[in-house]
Amino acid sequence: PITYKDDPLGILAVDNIKSKKPLLQRDLNVMMGITMQIGAKIHSVQIESHLRQSQKMEAMGNLASGIAHDFNNILSTILGYSQIIGMKLPANDPIRKMAEEIHHAGIKASNLTKQLLAFSRKQVTEMKVTSLNIIIEDMAKMLGRLISEDISLEIFPAKEIGNIMADTGQIEQIIMNLVVNARDAMPAGGHLIIETGEIFLDEKYAETHENVAPGSYVMLTVTDTGKGVPKAIREKIFEPFFTTKELGKGTGLGLFTVFGIVKQHKGHIYVYSEPDQGTTFKIYLPVVEGPIDEIASSRKRKMPGGAETILVVDDDPSIRKLIVDTLEPLGYRLIEAGCGREALDRCRATKEKIDLVLTDVIMPGMNGLKLIETIKIDRPEIKAILMSGYTDNVVTHHGVLKPGIIFMNKPLLPIAMANKIREVLDNKPATT
Repeated sequence: PITYKDDPLGILAVDNIKSKKPLLQRDLNVMMGITMQIGAKIHSVQIESHLRQSQKMEAMGNLASGIAHDFNNILSTILGYSQIIGMKLPANDPIRKMAEEIHHAGIKASNLTKQLLAFSRKQVTEMKVTSLNIIIEDMAKMLGRLISEDISLEIFPAKEIGNIMADTGQIEQIIMNLVVNARDAMPAGGHLIIETGEIFLDEKYAETHENVAPGSYVMLTVTDTGKGVPKAIREKIFEPFFTTKELGKGTGLGLFTVFGIVKQHKGHIYVYSEPDQGTTFKIYLPVVEGPIDEIASSRKRKMPGGAETILVVDDDPSIRKLIVDTLEPLGYRLIEAGCGREALDRCRATKEKIDLVLTDVIMPGMNGLKLIETIKIDRPEIKAILMSGYTDNVVTHHGVLKPGIIFMNKPLLPIAMANKIREVLDNKPATT
């Protein structure tokens, strides 16, 4: 047998055909040495292949993050003003209908940037202890509507599985994307099976799989009886914009997004497929201790106002204008600044209380976190909200999220922004 650390990799068969004499022990020892070298070489090639694929995906993720950041700034203006116009006009006004169409198109574009950020693991998540079984149970009816009538859906939740630390919305996105992918692989109908379970991955397994830590994992399995994925393209299915669907029938971001969300949750994903034999996706998410958190209440739809003073800092004039046009009619007093240095000058020039600083994270000269820390030296009571289209790339890696500082994703939506600001000013728990 050809093995590496007791893991079977293949078989080497040897026979003494010419002399027909039995092999001596020294011959067997030589063969054993050769098989060990072959096993080590096979293992090395596998690791190198996994590393190259990982580096390739990481580079794509960094590119996706930059693209998403730029689009989020543009979408803030489109979504913000279309929502403001819609709220100012009567329900039967045809211009309001047009504004709503613009807003809906902007939301679709925003969802694409979220998928790019999910792949690149650059999206801020609202992580809570939850149960995969509960998430799937809540989605069951909706999943049934996603598939066609000639596809049978069966769900087999494990009786007992551990909890996971996850963003419920993103786990739902994983499941929906995999179900849609399975549906599209079965145009003539078939069977779709969703299963959950718990599995322990040992150190031996972790050694042969990159970025896998030993431990207990909750496993999500999605299996279809569709046309399968040819081996030649199996490594490409998680790449952005890669699709085998007809033009206009897919963005190529479905599995791309799944991969990113799984990695952001410190999990891993594997695909098993044979042509005309169907496909199975297995997703592993680490088990965590602790009770399930309460489900967050739905977001408010009204726009609460106030009379507080807010310092708005962003190097993009269109973003500042959107914020002012949103908050000024609600009663707030706004002080604008285009960079950190200008913001500090404005703070020093006024003796009145500034209740909140709303600042972008990445700006020329001084980033948002440094600005907040500097302002707090003279105004320790000031509250702060950081906003960015880069999200987790600057939030986590730059240590931005600290006690007393709330984060807000771009693109900015007036209703969500007004509620977030009111929550922070009122000292209510605010969610990212």
